[in-house]
Amino acid sequence: MDKVKKWFRGGALHVFLILLCILMLLPFCWVISTSLRLPGESFKLPPSFFPTDFCYENYLDVFTKFPFAKFLLNSIIVAVSSVGLNTLVTTMAGYSFARINFKGKNTVFMIFLAGMMIPAQATMIPVYIVMSKLGLVGSLWALILPAMINPLSIFFVRQFMMTIPDSYEEAAYIDGAGRLQIYARVILPMSKSVIVMTCLLNFLSSWNNFMGPLIYLSDWDKMTLPIGLRVLQGYMGTGSVSVVLAGVAISIIIPTALYLCGQKYFLQGMTLSGLKS
Repeated sequence: MDKVKKWFRGGALHVFLILLCILMLLPFCWVISTSLRLPGESFKLPPSFFPTDFCYENYLDVFTKFPFAKFLLNSIIVAVSSVGLNTLVTTMAGYSFARINFKGKNTVFMIFLAGMMIPAQATMIPVYIVMSKLGLVGSLWALILPAMINPLSIFFVRQFMMTIPDSYEEAAYIDGAGRLQIYARVILPMSKSVIVMTCLLNFLSSWNNFMGPLIYLSDWDKMTLPIGLRVLQGYMGTGSVSVVLAGVAISIIIPTALYLCGQKYFLQGMTLSGLKS
C-alpha cells in the first residue's frame, strides 16, 4: 500500500511538473510560431497556434531591412567584455573578503553590500556624469565599465569561497605558493560553479540592457540588440509583428545555448554548496 501511495505521489508530481513546463514553454512556442507566419495571420480571429503558411522570409527581413547583424555583434562585444571584466573584479574581491583577514573587513563588506539597496535609477545621472567626464559617452565602454562591479555577484562568490576548507590553502602555502598562485590555481578552480553562475547572470543583465544604450549611445553603428528590436517594432508600433518576433527568436538563441551548457554549474552555484574537509 505504501508503494502504491509513493508511486501515485511521484506520478502526480511528474505530471504537475510536465504541465508546468508546457505552460512556461507556451510563450516561446508562440514567439516562434508567429515569427513564421504572415503579418496578417497574427491578428485573425479565432487565432491559430500553428501558421498555415510558413514565411521564412521574416528571418531574412530582420537582417536585410535593418542593420540587425551590427546590433547583434555590438551586444556580443558588450556582454562578453562586461562578463570578462566583471569576473576578474568579482573573483578577486570575493577572494579578498572570504580568505584574507584585514582590519575592518566585515564593516567594509557590509558597506559594500549596501550598494545593492540603491536603485539603478538613482545612479543613472552620477554614472552618466562620470562617463561624460571620461569622454566615453557614445562608445561601448560606457556600457562595459559600469557593469564591472556587481555587489550581488561579489556576495555570491564570497559566500561560496568561505565554504572551501582552509586545509587546501594551508597545503598550498607549505608547497611554497603565494597569495596570487593560491587564488589562481586553488580557489578559482574550486569555485567554478559559482563563477559560471555569476557569469550567466551578468551576461543576461548586459544582453537585456535597454536603458544603457538608450542613454549613452547615439550612433546607430554602436547600438545593441534591445535597441535593434525596438527599431524592428517601428515608429508607433507600425512594424511587422512577425519580423519583430523573428528578431526576438534570434536574440534568445545565444542566452538559451549558454544556459543549457552551464545549467549544471548554475544550479550548483545557486545552492552555494562548498567542499567539506
